[in-house]
Amino acid sequence: MTLKPLRDPLPLLEQALREWNAHEDMWIFGYGSLIWNPDFEFAERRSARVNGWHRALKMWSRINRGTPERPGLVFGMLSGGCCRGVVFRVPRDHAAATLTRLWAREMVTAVYDPKWLTAHTPQGPVRALAFTLSRKSPSHTGDLTEEEYRAIFEQATGKYGTTREYVHNTLEGLRRHDIHDRHLERLLRLISR
Repeated sequence: MTLKPLRDPLPLLEQALREWNAHEDMWIFGYGSLIWNPDFEFAERRSARVNGWHRALKMWSRINRGTPERPGLVFGMLSGGCCRGVVFRVPRDHAAATLTRLWAREMVTAVYDPKWLTAHTPQGPVRALAFTLSRKSPSHTGDLTEEEYRAIFEQATGKYGTTREYVHNTLEGLRRHDIHDRHLERLLRLISR
């Protein structure tokens, strides 16, 4: 079964490219699978923090980590708090092509709201593109119980594997960058009981 996008992803890509300063290299903020599987060429990677947003395992995945009948979960970046991750610098000559390929991966169903945000790095702030999630999106899970998380971790599998593998890989990627996500670690302890 092919899922139809919530909206046309092409105008969102065109808007992101218009809002980028094409005279500069492009920065992309990773907070989930982009940390451990960026799947694009980059010239530099830095640890980064974005204020006003946080990583949350509250986005339904009906393709990559689940199916329409049995959705899995992936991370979204929700408003509020702060999010530690990494930024990738893509040379400006390759930026448009890289972003177009990234769009094919991240915006298949056009769920995310791409936003240019200030990412604070040890070398100073950069303006980076981040894939955020609205709480009004039909892909936002709302609050899930421990039992719901456990069932999803036990049963959800999609095109790229299970929700459990995705979360484990993200946690390991965060640790490799010395990022501690206490909420995620607590959630994994709860559902492993």
